[in-house]
Amino acid sequence: MAKQSKIIITAAITGATHTPSLSPYFPSTPEQIIKDAVEAHKAGAAVVHIHARDPKDCSPTPDINIMRKIVTSIKEQCNAVVCITTGGAVWMSSEQRLAPAVELKPELASCNAGSVNFVFADLAAKIKNPKFDWEIPYLQHTNELVFTNTFTGLEYYLKTMNEHGMRPEFEVYDVGMVNNIAYFKEKGLVKGPVYLQFVMGILGGIPATVDNLAYLVKTAREQIGDFVWSCAAAGKAQFPMVTTALAMGGNARVGLEDNLYLKPGVLAKSSAEQVIQIKEIAERLGLEIANADEAREILDLKGIEQVNY
Repeated sequence: MAKQSKIIITAAITGATHTPSLSPYFPSTPEQIIKDAVEAHKAGAAVVHIHARDPKDCSPTPDINIMRKIVTSIKEQCNAVVCITTGGAVWMSSEQRLAPAVELKPELASCNAGSVNFVFADLAAKIKNPKFDWEIPYLQHTNELVFTNTFTGLEYYLKTMNEHGMRPEFEVYDVGMVNNIAYFKEKGLVKGPVYLQFVMGILGGIPATVDNLAYLVKTAREQIGDFVWSCAAAGKAQFPMVTTALAMGGNARVGLEDNLYLKPGVLAKSSAEQVIQIKEIAERLGLEIANADEAREILDLKGIEQVNY
């Protein structure tokens, strides 16, 4: 596994987990998502990871037109690599989750590497006066849901991404998912460079510990061989785990999708604030930060001129 000369910072802007009532700074309309993404890029994020939200009630949505508006506005304002989600929200069908990426053909798209109990029901207790009626039931219902990514679905996703020239960013929530990726690599459906995003600390997934991160990297090295990797971690584990990843030779993902705080008790006012903080940490470790075009080179992306937005 060759050492990168520069590290890639990804800002995950919105996601489908947090709701507007959890933080006054959470970007939950298309306009807020656009602003947060552009600011995060200007702060040092080469990649922005994008989910769409309905402008009427700020709920996660698979609406292609809303996603198009978001990513087109980001492209008009900056040079960021846009990674469009195919995770969507846990209640969406595989077709709904993949549709925006198929239509818009981004350089990079997330690809969830297996099924997992993706539970964030405890967040409901943090909301005393919800802005929208859907928020608390939505959070509570995750106790009953499995985030489904079958082998049939993964094969469909990979064939579709290959057809449209999208690089998959494999979101790995537990160590068994590394084996799933290795299986599809053996079948010829996963092309290099293989890009892994280790997502840690989700209830139902792998706990966010240094030992577990080391085991994920070790397993990927044994099963996949050559790959590029990054780390994301939920909540208070975000900065300790992402800093550990940097020290281990990985890349960094921060952003309000994963964690609403800058430090204990202090809400982050934007994803850009988190980008600035991890950039400072990386530079103090003697690491250089990749710009968007350098990230494109590292990940062998098709280029911004070949997207469909």
